[in-house]
Amino acid sequence: MISNTINKFSLSKKIALITGSSRGIGLIMAKGLANAGATVVVNCRRKNVEKLCQIVEQLKGQGIKNVYGYSFDITKKDDISEQVQMIEKDLGPIDILVNNAGVQRRGPLEEMEESTWREVIDTNLTGAFLTSQQVVRGMIKRKYGKIVNICSLMSEIGRDSISAYSASKGGLKMLTKNMAVEWAKYNIQVNGIGPGYFITDMTRSLVENKEFNQWIINRTPARRWGNPEELLGALIFLSSEASDFINGQIIYVDGGILAGI
Repeated sequence: MISNTINKFSLSKKIALITGSSRGIGLIMAKGLANAGATVVVNCRRKNVEKLCQIVEQLKGQGIKNVYGYSFDITKKDDISEQVQMIEKDLGPIDILVNNAGVQRRGPLEEMEESTWREVIDTNLTGAFLTSQQVVRGMIKRKYGKIVNICSLMSEIGRDSISAYSASKGGLKMLTKNMAVEWAKYNIQVNGIGPGYFITDMTRSLVENKEFNQWIINRTPARRWGNPEELLGALIFLSSEASDFINGQIIYVDGGILAGI
């Protein structure tokens, strides 16, 4: 019985698409799903296709053989549709979709340009909608699928200078719940992960800012920043058969910040 339970966490013979996975947390997630047995599709925008090819070769050199790269813009419906069809033609049905691609633009809300607002909302929220819409049609036909939306602590709270980001991630939380409600009848589970503060290339400057670093440590019950690999347990769980009766939930991997606010 224990062996059968452990097997439910295996992603062997599953195909996973992770958007925005050419660097940072997305790349670590791609590696994690591959190490759990999945065939992994890493993704970036077309303008970064050369870098994507390098990432694929790098991963293959690390022993991850079942990895492929497909570039498309998650804010362009036709581009997504074309590449999703290509992936499924080349590799097979997409079993797991991780909507990870996102951007952050800081600044006072009263001074924010409309173009900046739209960039954040289009990427972080509309991009997840458009990509899910294209992928889920095949999942519905097959009566199987896992969608994991990468939300944020800012799905629950606000903070100075990141209003567009918070609005997008709050919207993504509710989109996750509504996707689950609409698609659960097709044996599709849609859930989210809300990372707290993790050390990545994008946050390195914040870690090195002594004042901000101490503020985060003081605010986090675990008294430290997260390691991106600590997101993989939740991701593999939500991508596997072990989570077949879990739908519309957001797992916050945050060292206890939300629990202590």
